[in-house]
Amino acid sequence: MKFIADLHVHSKYSRATAKNLDLENLYLWAQYKGIHIVGTGDFVHPKWFKELEEKLEPAESGLFKLKDKFAKPIDAQIPKTCRGEVRFMLTVEISNIYKRHDKVRKVHNLIFSPSMKAAQKIQTKLGSIGNISSDGRPILGLDSYDLLKITLEADARNLFVPAHIWTPWFSALGSMGGFDSMQDAFGDLTKHIFAVETGLSSDPPMNWRLKQLDDFILVSNSDAHSPSKLGREANIFDTEFSYDGIYKALSDKDDKGLVLTLEFFPEEGKYHYDGHRNCQVRWDPKETIKHKGICSVCGKPVTVGVMSRVEALADRSDGIKSKRWRPYQNIVALPSLIAEAKDMTGTASKAVQEAYMNILNKLGNEFYILMDCPLADIQRAAGDVLAEGINRMRQGKVDIAAGYDGEFGTIKIFESGERENIEQQMSLF
Repeated sequence: MKFIADLHVHSKYSRATAKNLDLENLYLWAQYKGIHIVGTGDFVHPKWFKELEEKLEPAESGLFKLKDKFAKPIDAQIPKTCRGEVRFMLTVEISNIYKRHDKVRKVHNLIFSPSMKAAQKIQTKLGSIGNISSDGRPILGLDSYDLLKITLEADARNLFVPAHIWTPWFSALGSMGGFDSMQDAFGDLTKHIFAVETGLSSDPPMNWRLKQLDDFILVSNSDAHSPSKLGREANIFDTEFSYDGIYKALSDKDDKGLVLTLEFFPEEGKYHYDGHRNCQVRWDPKETIKHKGICSVCGKPVTVGVMSRVEALADRSDGIKSKRWRPYQNIVALPSLIAEAKDMTGTASKAVQEAYMNILNKLGNEFYILMDCPLADIQRAAGDVLAEGINRMRQGKVDIAAGYDGEFGTIKIFESGERENIEQQMSLF
C-alpha cells in the first residue's frame, strides 16, 4: 500500500508551538495535506501521554486512530475531496545536552515506538533521569549513546533516528554542538541506527556526499510546530500499512518500502548558508572562507550553516549516490505558491487562506495538487498564474534567497510583470 507519513511533529506541550497543536487538529490538517500516518510527537510528556491514551485507540499493528467521539466533530470541517484515513504513530524528540570529549554536545534525537507499553517504559526511565514535564521535547543531561541504549532496552522494535542531523546548534553532525561522525556520537551502538533525518536545510544529494552515511536511509519530516506546517517534508512508503511495515522499510537494507522523500528546497531552510541574521550577513561557504569565518559587520564568528558543514565533512564528489539512496522531490507549500501567485508577502492573509480552502474543495488534498493534479485542472480551479507556479515548482525552476542563522530562505517564482503577462497570454490563447 502506498502512503505518506510525517513522523516528526510536536504537541502543544512543546515550547514555541501553537496552542491548537492537538490530535484533533493534526487529524484535520493531515487530511488537508493528504498524509496518512502522523507522528504523535512528545509522548514522554505526562499530560500529552494521558491525552494519547484518552483519545487514541489501536488500529493497524503499531498504529492508532482517533476515537470516533473526537474524530466526528472534525470530519464536518474536511472537504469531501480531502477525506481519508489518518493514523498516528507514537513518536518523540529528545534534546540531549551533555559533555563528551571535553566539548558540550547538543543533539536532538527521535524515537518511534510500536506500543503504549514501549513508550511508557521510555517515559518512566527518562522521568527518573530528568524533568520531562516542562517541555514536550525534554532537555536532558543524557548522552545520546545512553538514550539509544534506553530505547533499545525498552523494546527491540523501537526505532531511533538522529534528528535533522545538520542543524548547527542541535544535531549529531551540526557545526556548533555535534560530532564529525555518527560513529563518534553513538559508538558501538551505531549499528542499531538505520535512518537519519536530513532536516529542512539539506537534501539527499548533500547527504550522499558522505560515505559514512551510506548505511543509513534518509528520511524527511516536517518538525511541525503548528498544524498548518504538517507535511512541509514527508516520506512516501509503498509497503504494509503498519508500524512493522515502516520498521522493515527503514531497517532492512534490501527492503524498498520507502520509495520517495518530499523535501524543502534546501536553500529555503533556515540554516542553509552561513551568516549573522542581526548583521544581515549571508554567505555561501566560499565567502565564509574568504572572511575566515568572521562577520564583516560585528567581528564575531558567523553561524556556520549546513552547506558549509557538509562541505567540510564530505569525502565524495557531487552526483554520486549512496548505497541506500531513494528518489526525492522538492516541494513548496501550496499556501506559499498561492501567495506568490497573488504577489503577496506571507501566507497568513485571509485571501491566501480562502484561496487555499477553495482549491482543496475543488481538486483534493495539497499533496495531490502539488505533485499529481493535471495543470489544466489547476488552471480551471485556481487560474493560470498558480498553475504556472506549480509547473515551475515541479521542474525546480525557483529562485531562492538562501536561509541563514535561523532565518528561512525566501522563494521567488515570478519576476515583476510576469503574472500579468501569463494571464494575458492564456486569455489570448
